[in-house]
Amino acid sequence: MECSPNAKINLGLRVVSKRPDGYHNLETVFYPVPLCDTLSVEAAETFRFTSSGLAVDGDPADNLVCRAYRLLACDYNLPPCHLHLHKVIPFGAGLGGGSADASFCLQLLNRWASLGISLRKMEEYAGRLGADCAFFVRNRPVMARGIGNEFTEVPLSLKGWWLVLVKPAVLVSTAEAYRGVRPAVPSDRLEDWMQRPVEVWKEGVVNDFEASVFPKYPHLAAIKQMLYDCGAAYAAMSGSGSCMYGLFRTAPDTTPLQTAGQVFCMALKS
Repeated sequence: MECSPNAKINLGLRVVSKRPDGYHNLETVFYPVPLCDTLSVEAAETFRFTSSGLAVDGDPADNLVCRAYRLLACDYNLPPCHLHLHKVIPFGAGLGGGSADASFCLQLLNRWASLGISLRKMEEYAGRLGADCAFFVRNRPVMARGIGNEFTEVPLSLKGWWLVLVKPAVLVSTAEAYRGVRPAVPSDRLEDWMQRPVEVWKEGVVNDFEASVFPKYPHLAAIKQMLYDCGAAYAAMSGSGSCMYGLFRTAPDTTPLQTAGQVFCMALKS
């Protein structure tokens, strides 16, 4: 049995305030996009995790897929299995690839072992693995607040648009991005911008991290401009980076972007 954990992009990202616990309150829209890993499960004598595709750094036992298995195994009689992850979604990109793998693993194991876990309970388990993991349970566009773990669905569809993702070799750590940001309560509502045409988003749908990250990594600002030069109606950094994306009305020519990093081009169907 297998599934296809998908990425997400951030449509706008506002750092609203710093919390007493040291984290920050955010406002952003998570939007699912069809760039996918592949995760499969099969019965085995003992638990095993393997991977292919992009190299998975660190101790495999610490991978979110393994942590998802152990989380369910604590509460359910979960049979041993072999989980294999084929990694396509780039790491350190702001695309939520690791969170998607964790959430989809919970859902895959729920079906494979017939555990009967409800969606609400599944969201609780996912939330214990990461702030944005629960988003991938229902996998629909949401306004995310708090530390990125409080969700409200938004009536937004980009069906018919083309999405281009550009992932450069640059790596931006989340801690580094937060160090340079200045929290501020916005004067308008991001959800209101989501109801306006994409063509006007560049007037007010901002990612606050760009102001601190771009001066340190001017290559990212250059990619954003390249996306606009290629005809994007809107372009931005996803999350704390380093992936840049552009939304296009028609299929774009991505040739000028090929030297900027790894390029993915896809039609949005929902």
